[in-house]
Order: sequence, then structure tokens, then C-alpha cells
Amino acid sequence: MTNHAPDPAMLAKAETLTEALPYLQRYAGATFVVKYGGHAMGDPAAAEDFAQDIVLLKAVGINPVVVHGGGPQIGAMLKTLGVESTFIDGLRVTDAQTARVAEMVLSGQINKELVGWIGRAGGRAVGISGKDGNAVTVEKVRRTRIDPVSGAAEPVDLGFVGEPVDIDRRLFDTLSKAGMIPVVAPIGVGPDGDTYNVNADTMAGALAIALGAERLFLLTDVAGVLDKDKALLTDLTPAAIAALRRDGTITGGMIPKLETCVDAVEGGVDAAVVLDGRVPHAMLIEIFTRQGAGTLVRR
Repeated sequence: MTNHAPDPAMLAKAETLTEALPYLQRYAGATFVVKYGGHAMGDPAAAEDFAQDIVLLKAVGINPVVVHGGGPQIGAMLKTLGVESTFIDGLRVTDAQTARVAEMVLSGQINKELVGWIGRAGGRAVGISGKDGNAVTVEKVRRTRIDPVSGAAEPVDLGFVGEPVDIDRRLFDTLSKAGMIPVVAPIGVGPDGDTYNVNADTMAGALAIALGAERLFLLTDVAGVLDKDKALLTDLTPAAIAALRRDGTITGGMIPKLETCVDAVEGGVDAAVVLDGRVPHAMLIEIFTRQGAGTLVRR
């Protein structure tokens, strides 16, 4: 009788599954909210990987809820249609015409593309926005800026840009319980019935709190939060984030992402993760291995 040595590659796969077991047990039945954006949205191979990851999560008993962005695509469509954009301190002013284009791109083009990717990967996704079932009620964003001449704070009107103030979770729960994966366009409805564009990170954070999510994932175009030597910071608390902001380590676009993470964990989410969407299957590595793959924020 011949003894065959195990194939090292097969052994490695078995060890990976064994390593994942305690995480599979821990997260069974949990809700994960995933904000999908950045580089992955424009790369078919990355989109395919992302869809496979989401379908796998659903298959092992986790309930993923996907929120997507679409700023570059909105900008491209506005340019194609000849709609001029106005910016204040880097933020796009969303007038009524821009709001209509944003809804068309987010709820129409991007949302259904993502539903299609998940379908091809063997999942069942349903594309919705916060307007469906009046699921996400928003209020108009209020911002101020400093007048360069007087030095006084003055109000800034960004138009139809909103922040969630109330989320009715019944639609999301109904879809998840039916075996569906909600794919959410960041559009909400105001008290006046008007349509408001919502920052996708903000929408994902608000949903994570409202749904009692175990995890919030923000997929982006960087490895995570880096220290001043460009090394990845893998674990942060709200207090550590505040200190890193004070000393200038955290700047620019990472600030609002981490504000979303802090709001989420202080709102009851167990942990929030800033993750590199350019890395294939980064989310699975973060969830099911000991090493992780991004910056995890917890209380």
C-alpha cells in the first residue's frame, strides 16, 4: 500500500478553513455594513472579487448590506450632459438639476451594475435607495466656512445634500431575512419629500448603527491609516484617533472616514474597519484571519 504525502497546497487551504472556523462561528447571524467605492468600482476584476466576497458572507450566515458611492461617475455624467458644477471648499453644490443626475447615476447605473455583479457571483441582491419605503429620512446638511476678509463664520448652502436623521430598518431586515442582499444607493428623502444626496460613508455609518451591525467596512483606495513613517496602524480607538488628528498624522480625506468610524463604534457598532479595496479579497482576510488587513477602530 502506497502512502501519498498530502499536497502542501491542499493542506494550506485546509489550514485556512480551520483558521476561519472561530470567526465563522462568532459572526453567524451578524449584520455587516460594507461601503463599496474607490478604485474597486472602476475595475471589473475588483468588482468581481468584491461580489464573490459578499456572496460568500451571505452563504456562511452573515447578513451583508452594501452601500455604494459614485462621485466620479456623477461628475462624468454632469460633464457629458453639460451641467456646470459649483464647488465650495471642495464640496459639490447639489442644485435641483445635479440632484436629478446624481439619483440617475447612483440609483440607476451604479446600483444595478453592482446588483448584476452579485447575481453573476451566485447571490441574490436587491438594489434600493433610502427613498424606497421612506427608509432613510434626512435633513439638509448645514456647513459654515470662514470668510477670508472678515474672519467670521458664514453659512454655506450645499443644496440638496443631506444627513440621515431617521432610518426605518424594516425594509433592510425583510430583505435580509428573505435571503436577499440589500445594495443601497446613498439617496435619502427630506421632510419636504425632496430627494437628497448623502455621502456614502455617512450613509453606511448611519445604517450600521440603525441595524445594530457587528462590523462596518469602509473600502477605500489606501491601505488604511498610516503613521508618519507610512506604516499601517492596525488598531485604533477614538482617543487615539483624536491624538493623531492633533499631531497632523491624520489629514485630508481620511478625517471624515474616521469620523464615521468613531460615530459608528460610539453608536453601538462593535468595530469599524478602513480597508484597501484594491487588495483582492481584503475583506475576507480582515474577517476570517488573525492577521487582518486594514485599520480597525473599536471602543
